[in-house]
Amino acid sequence: MKNPCPARVYYLASGMLGVPVMDALLADKRIQLVGAGTQPDRPAGRKRQPVPSPVGQHAAQLGLPLDKPESVNTEEFLEHLRALAPDLVLVASFGQILKKPLLALPAAGCLNVHASLLPRHRGAAPINAAILEGDEATGVSFMEMEAGLDTGPVYSTVPTRIDENETAAELEAKLGILAAEHVVDCILGVACGRLKATPQSKTGATYVGKLRKEDGLLNWTLPAVTLARRVRGLQPWPKTHTFIPSAKGMRRVQITQVRIPAPGDNSDAKPGEVVRADRSAWLVACGEGTLEIRRAAPEGRREMDAQEFLRGFPLKVGCILGGPLP
Repeated sequence: MKNPCPARVYYLASGMLGVPVMDALLADKRIQLVGAGTQPDRPAGRKRQPVPSPVGQHAAQLGLPLDKPESVNTEEFLEHLRALAPDLVLVASFGQILKKPLLALPAAGCLNVHASLLPRHRGAAPINAAILEGDEATGVSFMEMEAGLDTGPVYSTVPTRIDENETAAELEAKLGILAAEHVVDCILGVACGRLKATPQSKTGATYVGKLRKEDGLLNWTLPAVTLARRVRGLQPWPKTHTFIPSAKGMRRVQITQVRIPAPGDNSDAKPGEVVRADRSAWLVACGEGTLEIRRAAPEGRREMDAQEFLRGFPLKVGCILGGPLP
């Protein structure tokens, strides 16, 4: 059996999930981090200035050099990786698909940190999907990468409960810490051949694609419980929004925090109808039930609580929120 210490690891990561994992790799003497890469800086904000990925920002703070390849599958990048001679390539929330030549390059293969309990929620947005679908639990899967999208056999899983009011951003932070606590042991188990991967179940598989900005529009014909999940599940991006009537027409407003109030008699109200808007509460009728808006942000302005919002943008009971449905 090979002695894996220190294991030579090349790390590919972009999202917040990958930040605590990077710290775990750097802190453990059993890991020799021979290199790391992330997505190239992308335009963001109103001025569309290039901004590093969360992992890129964290590495810059640590003074850690990063590769930022447009594609990890080019011959140029493969030659770079061959020269580094990693035992294993670790991937966490990276954002590019690895093709067969790269997957076959490291002796111990490529290990993916996936933020769901596979085979549920394969694909690009597993953390969001767990909240949107109302799952009670999710977790981290350490998976052997293959050509299929998140279809490879799994070395181990670590479950955790989803808290009732947890947002996708909060859940991602929790899963990142969970992954960091177990990733080194998994790497060493794979590198020395002690861990064996188990094929994923052929039943229960689901797939979720990339989120789109238009996914954030609230469709008030849906049940209140579904809309509450969307507000939590679509943070920090694309966030949810609706449109409110104003003197200048319908105005776009981000909805950032809601709750489901005690049942009331709003059965005659139309979906999207404001049934209360005062110092006590901002209530909107849904296809089933009522949603209380707790925090909101007018387009181009800061987030504020409902009472402050209504002082600046008073709404009449009976007015209809909404906008062009997808």
